[in-house]
Amino acid sequence: MVIPDAPGFLARQRTVAAPGFNRWLIPPAALAVHLCIGQVYATSVYKNSLVKHFDSSLTAVGISFSIAIVMLGVSAALFGTWVDRNGPRAAMFVSACFWVTGFLVGALGISVGSIWVFYLGYGVIGGIGLGIGYISPVSTLIKWFPDRPGLATGMAIMGFGGGALIASPLSNRLLAVYDSTFSATENPVADGRALVLLFLTLAALYICFMMFGAFSMRVPADDWRPDDFDPATVKAKSLVTTNSVSAANAIKTPQFWLLWTILFCNVTAGIGILEQAAPMIQDFFRDGTDSTVSVAAAGGFVGLLSIFNMAGRFVWSSTSDIVGRKGIYFVYLGMGLVLYVLLATVGTTSTAVFVLLAAVIISFYGGGFATVPAYLRDLFGTFQVGAIHGRLLTAWSAAGVVGPLIVNSVLDSSGTPGQLTADAYRPALFIMVALLAVGLLANSLVRPVASKHHEPSRGRATEGSNA
Repeated sequence: MVIPDAPGFLARQRTVAAPGFNRWLIPPAALAVHLCIGQVYATSVYKNSLVKHFDSSLTAVGISFSIAIVMLGVSAALFGTWVDRNGPRAAMFVSACFWVTGFLVGALGISVGSIWVFYLGYGVIGGIGLGIGYISPVSTLIKWFPDRPGLATGMAIMGFGGGALIASPLSNRLLAVYDSTFSATENPVADGRALVLLFLTLAALYICFMMFGAFSMRVPADDWRPDDFDPATVKAKSLVTTNSVSAANAIKTPQFWLLWTILFCNVTAGIGILEQAAPMIQDFFRDGTDSTVSVAAAGGFVGLLSIFNMAGRFVWSSTSDIVGRKGIYFVYLGMGLVLYVLLATVGTTSTAVFVLLAAVIISFYGGGFATVPAYLRDLFGTFQVGAIHGRLLTAWSAAGVVGPLIVNSVLDSSGTPGQLTADAYRPALFIMVALLAVGLLANSLVRPVASKHHEPSRGRATEGSNA
């Protein structure tokens, strides 16, 4: 598929930073986009309102989230090379246009009462913006921070995990303004008019912030290096290459598919908790030693998980610069496996134990997302790392379907929602343990990429050439 290059005012060459540019201005620009598209994790705020408005079910409304995640992976894979070739400003601009158009079409679907139009807007169109926006700053951040690639990607992707921390309370407040009967704790169901106004307001806010990020973004000159940075120190690290691999060649390597498996297993396991967070903590203690967890407390648990999701993306990814990418994934997968076993076996002993175990698991989930671009850079170089990352995110699309399917299928066969206990979740949790074991094995098999896949020296100079 041939995708036209961006017009002149968005061209990569117009975004090259002048000498003396402060590289620490780049993470805030990336955050401006990621905090906006991270709203996708806040859909639970108005899910019940959509169910009532469309006279539908939670499953039917939840399909919009699955469509968005699938489109994230598909668009990231299809547009990855285009993003590397045209640069982050063009990618962020296009992402903003699709993401905001998705909200506008979604508002139209709510207004006319068509869930299919809502799927098209929030799911398909918005999902395309989601995918392009997610990968847009990755390769640029890695080039600005060759000395700390884990820290760099962690700073930006942290914003995606934390987007719900802003979008959730903001959406609740706006719905309360637009519908006087709405209350996040007492009556969490808003009318259709309030939902339309919410989507229009979010669209207006997001276009401003995302365009600020797009036009603040710069790329480094080809010969730029951080002060006191010696490229020879990169080569000295295990698994880290100074060679380059194109996106087309990367998918031919076993390393790519090992990382695909690792990401799929880690994300599927994390989504298993995120998708059922609020009812899960209530069901775990329905007949337990602690008193029944209230709806408000369950909502607080979801907020706490969002904090750990966000913090894990920064803390664990930064730690990977010290212990190495392969080492940190042994932590994510190995310790995650143990924590899932503990959650299934001793998680009912107290709410404090349950919350602690779940929070650390979710921090590993977020860390896995933030660290994978640096892992790709280590193995494949910086040449087309954004495009390779885009192809790898198809693992997220698959996990976004498989994770909820596993958990929901197990729960559907175990009883009636609202009357379940911890026993109903244990089979799903042990399935997640098995998935993490597969990911742990895949990580142990990662080796340096064979030289036959490397680009010739003359090919490395042409940033983002066609794959």
